[in-house]
Amino acid sequence: MALSAYPVLCTATGCTNPAVFKIAACWSDGYTHELKTYALACRECLAQLYAAARIKQAQCRLAPAEVLEAPGIYELERGVRDRMLQRRKDLERQLESPTAS
Repeated sequence: MALSAYPVLCTATGCTNPAVFKIAACWSDGYTHELKTYALACRECLAQLYAAARIKQAQCRLAPAEVLEAPGIYELERGVRDRMLQRRKDLERQLESPTAS
Protein backbone atom coordinates (compact mmCIF):
# COMPACT_ATOMS: atom_id res chain seq x y z
CA MET A 1 0.00 0.00 0.00
CA ALA A 2 1.46 3.34 -1.04
CA LEU A 3 1.78 6.05 1.55
CA SER A 4 -0.13 9.20 0.83
CA ALA A 5 1.80 12.42 0.44
CA TYR A 6 1.45 14.76 3.39
CA PRO A 7 2.56 18.37 3.57
CA VAL A 8 5.88 19.08 5.28
CA LEU A 9 5.41 22.43 6.98
CA CYS A 10 7.82 25.02 8.33
CA THR A 11 8.49 24.45 12.04
CA ALA A 12 8.59 28.17 12.96
CA THR A 13 5.93 29.01 15.53
CA GLY A 14 2.72 30.06 13.81
CA CYS A 15 4.01 29.44 10.26
CA THR A 16 1.93 27.25 7.97
CA ASN A 17 4.07 27.56 4.82
CA PRO A 18 5.54 24.48 3.17
CA ALA A 19 9.11 23.73 4.27
CA VAL A 20 11.73 23.92 1.51
CA PHE A 21 14.88 23.69 3.67
CA LYS A 22 16.17 21.38 6.36
CA ILE A 23 18.49 22.92 8.93
CA ALA A 24 20.65 20.12 10.30
CA ALA A 25 24.13 19.26 11.56
CA CYS A 26 26.28 16.19 11.03
CA TRP A 27 26.41 14.19 14.27
CA SER A 28 28.38 11.09 15.20
CA ASP A 29 29.04 9.07 18.33
CA GLY A 30 31.99 7.35 16.66
CA TYR A 31 29.87 4.50 15.29
CA THR A 32 26.73 6.09 13.92
CA HIS A 33 26.62 9.11 11.61
CA GLU A 34 23.47 11.08 10.86
CA LEU A 35 22.03 14.55 10.36
CA LYS A 36 20.60 16.03 13.53
CA THR A 37 17.61 18.09 12.45
CA TYR A 38 17.10 21.47 14.10
CA ALA A 39 14.26 22.80 11.94
CA LEU A 40 12.36 22.60 8.69
CA ALA A 41 12.06 26.05 7.15
CA CYS A 42 10.21 27.98 4.50
CA ARG A 43 12.09 30.78 2.71
CA GLU A 44 10.54 33.46 4.92
CA CYS A 45 11.56 31.81 8.23
CA LEU A 46 14.97 30.48 7.15
CA ALA A 47 17.13 33.24 8.67
CA GLN A 48 15.34 33.09 12.04
CA LEU A 49 15.46 29.29 12.28
CA TYR A 50 19.09 29.07 11.09
CA ALA A 51 20.19 31.59 13.73
CA ALA A 52 18.31 29.64 16.43
CA ALA A 53 19.92 26.37 15.29
CA ARG A 54 23.40 27.88 15.53
CA ILE A 55 22.70 29.02 19.10
CA LYS A 56 21.32 25.58 20.08
CA GLN A 57 24.33 23.79 18.58
CA ALA A 58 26.79 26.06 20.41
CA GLN A 59 25.07 25.24 23.73
CA CYS A 60 25.07 21.48 23.14
CA ARG A 61 27.10 19.35 25.56
CA LEU A 62 28.71 16.31 24.00
CA ALA A 63 29.76 12.97 25.42
CA PRO A 64 33.31 11.71 24.85
CA ALA A 65 33.82 10.67 21.19
CA GLU A 66 30.64 12.50 20.17
CA VAL A 67 30.95 15.05 17.34
CA LEU A 68 28.39 17.66 16.32
CA GLU A 69 29.28 19.95 13.43
CA ALA A 70 27.83 23.41 12.85
CA PRO A 71 24.32 23.45 11.39
CA GLY A 72 23.95 23.59 7.64
CA ILE A 73 21.11 24.40 5.27
CA TYR A 74 19.90 21.63 2.97
CA GLU A 75 17.29 21.68 0.22
CA LEU A 76 14.41 19.52 1.38
CA GLU A 77 13.35 16.90 -1.17
CA ARG A 78 10.57 14.39 -0.60
CA GLY A 79 11.79 10.79 -0.77
CA VAL A 80 15.49 11.71 -0.75
CA ARG A 81 17.74 10.39 2.03
CA ASP A 82 19.62 12.89 4.18
CA ARG A 83 23.04 12.05 2.75
CA MET A 84 21.76 12.88 -0.74
CA LEU A 85 20.30 16.31 0.11
CA GLN A 86 21.99 19.28 -1.54
CA ARG A 87 23.75 21.53 0.99
CA ARG A 88 23.29 25.26 0.38
CA LYS A 89 26.57 26.76 1.62
CA ASP A 90 25.79 29.89 -0.39
CA LEU A 91 22.76 30.54 1.82
CA GLU A 92 24.76 29.74 4.95
CA ARG A 93 27.43 32.29 4.00
CA GLN A 94 24.77 34.87 3.17
CA LEU A 95 23.02 34.40 6.52
CA GLU A 96 26.30 34.39 8.47
CA SER A 97 27.48 37.68 6.94
CA PRO A 98 27.28 40.80 9.13
CA THR A 99 24.91 42.46 6.61
CA ALA A 100 22.34 39.63 6.79
CA SER A 101 18.99 40.78 8.13
